[in-house]
Amino acid sequence: MIKVGKPLSREGSDGVIELSRFGRGTSRISASSMKDALYGLGQFHIEDRRIQMVLMRLASRGQLSQYLSPRPGILEADIYIRQLLLFPDLEAQMKRINKRTLACLEAYVAGINDFLNERGSGWELKLSGIEVAPWTVRDVLALTKAISGMTLFDFQGKMEKFIVKLVQRGVDSESLKELFPGIKEKIDLELLKNIKLPPEPRGHALEWLSGITGFRGGSNFVVSGTHSSSEKPILAGDLLGTVSSLPSTWYDTVLEIPGNRISGFTIPGIPAILMGRSDYISYSPAFSYGNMVDYRIEECSGGKFRRGRQWLPFDVHRESIELKQGESEVVEIYENEHGILEGAPFEDGFYLVRSWSAQRGCGAADLDAALKLMEAKTVREAMRICRHIEVMPLSFLIADISGNIGRQMTGKFFKRPKNQSGLIPLPGWERRHNSSGFVEMMRLPWEYNPERGYLLQNREEDKEKGEFLFVNLPPSPYGDDRMERIIRGRKKLDPEVAKDLQYDLYSLQAFEIISHLEELIPNSEPGVKLKSWDYRYGSNSQGAVIFENLYRTLLEIIFGRHGSGETSDADDILSYICGNDLFRDHCDIFDRVILSEKSHWFKRASGRDLKRIAIDRALAMAVKPYGKSLFTRFQHILFHGRFSSLLGFGGRRFPLSGSRATIHRGYLSRHSGEEIAIGSAARMIADMGGEGIHANSPGGTSDRPLCKLYKNNMEAWFRGCYRKVL
Repeated sequence: MIKVGKPLSREGSDGVIELSRFGRGTSRISASSMKDALYGLGQFHIEDRRIQMVLMRLASRGQLSQYLSPRPGILEADIYIRQLLLFPDLEAQMKRINKRTLACLEAYVAGINDFLNERGSGWELKLSGIEVAPWTVRDVLALTKAISGMTLFDFQGKMEKFIVKLVQRGVDSESLKELFPGIKEKIDLELLKNIKLPPEPRGHALEWLSGITGFRGGSNFVVSGTHSSSEKPILAGDLLGTVSSLPSTWYDTVLEIPGNRISGFTIPGIPAILMGRSDYISYSPAFSYGNMVDYRIEECSGGKFRRGRQWLPFDVHRESIELKQGESEVVEIYENEHGILEGAPFEDGFYLVRSWSAQRGCGAADLDAALKLMEAKTVREAMRICRHIEVMPLSFLIADISGNIGRQMTGKFFKRPKNQSGLIPLPGWERRHNSSGFVEMMRLPWEYNPERGYLLQNREEDKEKGEFLFVNLPPSPYGDDRMERIIRGRKKLDPEVAKDLQYDLYSLQAFEIISHLEELIPNSEPGVKLKSWDYRYGSNSQGAVIFENLYRTLLEIIFGRHGSGETSDADDILSYICGNDLFRDHCDIFDRVILSEKSHWFKRASGRDLKRIAIDRALAMAVKPYGKSLFTRFQHILFHGRFSSLLGFGGRRFPLSGSRATIHRGYLSRHSGEEIAIGSAARMIADMGGEGIHANSPGGTSDRPLCKLYKNNMEAWFRGCYRKVL
């Protein structure tokens, strides 16, 4: 391994490539061209993150079962990925990659393969029986597409199916539209009730896949020089993901080429700094919650779908999943003009077909944009480049050394008919619901040098622009509202203030709900603790635990049997709500009902009476410090809990802080008995009046469990300490 202070030189195609480390093991590549710099990045990626890269490649191909020992959820994860049909036009996209970008991608994979040829794959992969095939440009393209698809289907797709589940559990139109006021269509309850939904895929592997799709944003903001001590913009980026599986998805590095130095975070397997700063600009992407997934309903019989009086065949794709035991599993995927059928169309009935706007025609231009963004000189230029990113709906915050700031949405969006929300599955046999192509990139939402002097990740203005609806289900506003109040309340920000802001534990959600319920809360000991709580989710807080007990009980009373309690399945809804990441990102959907005096959800009693019942029940519950409720045990991505003592964790519980509604996010995702901690996987602060970035991420540089760099950043991540990367 290349050690700090002991650089290594290699001969590149355009000159000498110097590979070195500094600080806490962060890699630095100095080269005469971007192509040579990316060769060096490939060398460092495969040296430091070979296990992560191999597992992500297998996961994106749906090949985990071929190499990993049978474990719950592994085969299910492979089947799920294959059924997404992520790469129907991979070869066509390969032909669309322009000459310069292709040369850079080829240099990157050459760096990976040269290292593997010289050093091998390492004992960890050999011990697991995983053979590492040479890397290809197709692998890079496929991983880019896979991360996008898994992010979108994990959020937008799940939410549309959740709405169908609500209808199938007996929720009426009025109650549904109260939760989702963005629904514009007339809801055909009977049709939705008859949809055959496939079983929800479960297991640790799927939760890990969900966590590695790391573009969900946390505390992302940019301020102009009027708000900063340096009189230059300050940009703060924060990307959420799995933090209980090490290493973090993200990997920080520095690329130095003539006339430019780019510092920031990459995803090993993709040759670009995706969140970072150069000598000219800084930029941070985050998931914008833009709607690029629609569902259609198809009536199926005997493997066909109906069009008028005709029954037409699906296009059938057959995928064979090889198993480590030597057997194989054949998966059939059914596709029509709307998209991919969820299920098998042989039992008569109604099924969902998933339409993804980026299913085809995307990938090559996205990689080209990612490479060009690192060399952009101004905010305007960077915004133009970002518009070519179609594979995922992101919101880019950007700043430059001249003092400009901007925000640009990316993605490929359906031109839906007027008054169509994209939240409700619609009949596929009715042409009036079909989109008329895609929104032109110049019409994507953007903002440049606003008078207020700052920009946040998601704004209400992004939802709808002219005739186009881009965001039909925006995230809960609590974090952004809190950031806005802090930014507006301070005369000047500097990097230290920005760090404190990113670790802020105050919950506006808790403040609003407790203020609403205050007169109903008794002056008992737990009641007084709740009313005197400072609304901060520190690991030692008891008030946070009392509020969480109350909040969960409110959900149970209002949305469980006491709310929609017409069927015993109603508690399945509650379990789905509380155990799903959708709830954490969109909890304000349910808070609107909790904060209402009258609601269609108050069926068994008045809202006041239901809230009083919830308060009495919650205040009777046991209380312990918040960190004893929210904690995690760190596991290796390949070995999981095995060898935990050897790796220095010893099965210990590590207390976490934050919640779904604080700027510093922290929560547990529970599925099928598995718990995965979600939190900040990468943070960055860039002051355009200074150099480099301040970086913070869990784990360490390396994914090799016996390496000194495996968990060397962990203590700093817990304490909120940043490292300087320049």
